[in-house]
Amino acid sequence: MNRRRRLLFALPLLALGRAAAAAGDETAWDLLAAGGCAVLLRHAQTEAGIGDPPDFRLDDCSTQRNLSPAGREQARRIGAGFERRRIGVDQVLSSRWCRCLDTARLAFPRHEVRLFDALDSFFADASTRQTQTDTLRAWLARLGSTRRVVLVTHQVNIAALTGQSVGMGEALLVRPGAAGAVEVLARLGAA
Repeated sequence: MNRRRRLLFALPLLALGRAAAAAGDETAWDLLAAGGCAVLLRHAQTEAGIGDPPDFRLDDCSTQRNLSPAGREQARRIGAGFERRRIGVDQVLSSRWCRCLDTARLAFPRHEVRLFDALDSFFADASTRQTQTDTLRAWLARLGSTRRVVLVTHQVNIAALTGQSVGMGEALLVRPGAAGAVEVLARLGAA
């Protein structure tokens, strides 16, 4: 089969996949509107690279891997998605890394963004992984049945808590589960 015919066969499947993803996103938005859940949001798109440069400092954004211009726009679109659906947020918490803080502040400019150390990256030093994950799990267990919170963090934190991987600007909708577990309700695709 030539390349053109394969493409013609693949286009309907791509459209179906996009429609299914959009339907999944709408279910996630409905669950979020009901409350009692948290959005575990990976920071928006960054400049190219993995991790941070050697000798980076949390008190100096210029030493870190930061949001790209596309990531800054992506963060704004994330917030616009909440606004368009009229979904209020009770609290926005963030890692201390500038790419997370910038994502939170650009997406939710009317909220005070609070720092939460359990959301900090442990990519370069996994010695705090278990403590941070346990702290975050305990915090989520006290969430309440009507609250809606956004937690802006890093891939390693999301994977440690849920066992799932998300791309930059993607999120998982979670709530407290039985026996201290975290239940993943849905995935919100990147804006």
